[in-house]
Amino acid sequence: MKVFRRVLCAVTVIAASLSSAYAGITINGTRVVYPADQREVSLSMVNDGKEARLIQAWVDTGDASERPETSKAPFVITPPMSRVDPSKGQTLRIMYTGTGNLPQDRETVFWLNILEIPPKPKAGSDAANNFMQLAVRSRLKLFYRPKGLQGSVDEALDQTHWRLVSNGNGYDVECTNDTPYNISFSDVSLKGTPEQPSVSKGGMCPAKGKGTFPVTGTIDAGGKLVVTVINDFGGFNPREVSFSR
Repeated sequence: MKVFRRVLCAVTVIAASLSSAYAGITINGTRVVYPADQREVSLSMVNDGKEARLIQAWVDTGDASERPETSKAPFVITPPMSRVDPSKGQTLRIMYTGTGNLPQDRETVFWLNILEIPPKPKAGSDAANNFMQLAVRSRLKLFYRPKGLQGSVDEALDQTHWRLVSNGNGYDVECTNDTPYNISFSDVSLKGTPEQPSVSKGGMCPAKGKGTFPVTGTIDAGGKLVVTVINDFGGFNPREVSFSR
């Protein structure tokens, strides 16, 4: 019995190196930083698969349902759609349009979407009548960074404030970030207990804002958090920070 027949399934992957067996495109980066004084920035990728891939790229404002034709993000990408042959690469050029009245005292976060569409099986083959076609969608953060921001992104974590707050059913960790830089992290955990309870497996403390993350596990008076910060180049830097109650 033919269980699958021309089923199109979209998979969203928020990672740069796609480990899915259905993905053939490797993106050379996990985020994009767009300095305001540059005319454009670029992002490269390569097709490590055995078949050609069709790539479509666009930027959204944080709403994953935005499509290229409905996006409100003030960016254009060249080429917006392209074919990438096996063992070949493609470079996307991302350009800010100058619209949108973006804040100049802090970074603004957008999302870069890269949709990878594999080819259909050749007509006449057995697979042509019974196949599943998977379109793999990656979403990467795009940080628009205005000129003249005070401090540096590498020092931003040292200026954040963290505290433990009750939510009625347990505890959350709240971060306050008065810097103009968004601080991304791969995970946050509480130090000082044998199990080292988890706070969050990925997240962001927004520029000049607050973020709240639920705590999972038993809390002890460790007084320290281990925050694994993701830098501009996608590297992971574990850091210890104090928190209050």
